[in-house]
Amino acid sequence: MFPQFTEDQTAIRDAARDFAMSEIEPGASARDASGEFPSDIVKQLGEMGFMGMVVPEAYGGAGVDFLSYILALEQVAYADASVAVTMSVNNSVACGPILAFGTEAQKQKYLKPMANGEMIGGFMLTEPDAGSDAAALKTRATKVDGGWKLNGAKAWITNGGVGRYFVTMARTDPDKGKKGISAFILDADQPGVVMGRPEAKMGLRSSKTVMVALEDAFVSEDAMLGKSGDGLKVAFGGLDGGRVGIAAQALGIAQRAMDESVAYARARMSFGKPIGEHQMIQTYLAEMEARLQAARLLVYRAAALKGAGKPCTVEAATAKLFTTESAVWICDRAVQIHGGYGYSREYTVERLYRDVRVTTIYEGTSEIQRMVIAREILK
Repeated sequence: MFPQFTEDQTAIRDAARDFAMSEIEPGASARDASGEFPSDIVKQLGEMGFMGMVVPEAYGGAGVDFLSYILALEQVAYADASVAVTMSVNNSVACGPILAFGTEAQKQKYLKPMANGEMIGGFMLTEPDAGSDAAALKTRATKVDGGWKLNGAKAWITNGGVGRYFVTMARTDPDKGKKGISAFILDADQPGVVMGRPEAKMGLRSSKTVMVALEDAFVSEDAMLGKSGDGLKVAFGGLDGGRVGIAAQALGIAQRAMDESVAYARARMSFGKPIGEHQMIQTYLAEMEARLQAARLLVYRAAALKGAGKPCTVEAATAKLFTTESAVWICDRAVQIHGGYGYSREYTVERLYRDVRVTTIYEGTSEIQRMVIAREILK
């Protein structure tokens, strides 16, 4: 009966869980309050192979299968979703496109430091006026001697200010529309890459998200990823995997909300008995568990298909849509079960409620997932 994990997959999941609960979870609330980026933890994740999980060992990665990565990501999100976001972005939209479209020289140069945690990667696609409509981006790449100069603005860039290498989309030929967009590997440690101050977000507060201004930022000729005009192909090539990754994050958050709620329902007394003995609370917990089980099956199935190299666009979009929407609902019920305490930052569910909300927005909104699913099944 699915899911069945191999010994290696189980060992990776358990190692991630142990590290997450012993090293990540204890400081999660403090980092949420201060907004401090967990540099030391990210470095340790790199040393353990978690920052480049599906990257082959030849390029400094762990070389594991995609489902193992999803299992590990879920455990990290259970402890601290902010750390999970950093891990996910580095794996999926930084290492992923370079692994899929990069030259041998690019893989050797960029993947090794990102996979081992020495450097952090990111992804620059979204702009102030180009979110879900990625083809509307305005950032320009102008040809110069030895390479290109980039000018424009990027918005909601995860790992901005702490990352070094960013897969960046820019328009190389304005007259060609979607086919005039190319992908580059941008070294952010140079003049012309201006990182804004971190966004004051509702949740994921120790994950850095910034606006970026590109002012004659230089990329060398050999830093183009894929061919000229392949930008959207590069950008969308990893969407299925990225969506499953966000679903895994939401799953980890939701499971934590469930566990916190069960513990509270056992301990909290009301009308002379634990609130877990009241029918309404039991109804909430039963529905939360049902949604969790369904979400977990969707996430693992999509991950298994992705890892096997099989088409999974519908499965990935379905997993993201159902899991993130369910996780938001589960965290809302968790706060309700906790009553007034659920509204206090002294209790974990308050942070979970804030952290989970963005999962229905980034890597494609719920509305976009519905469009993708409908489009695919109507083909």
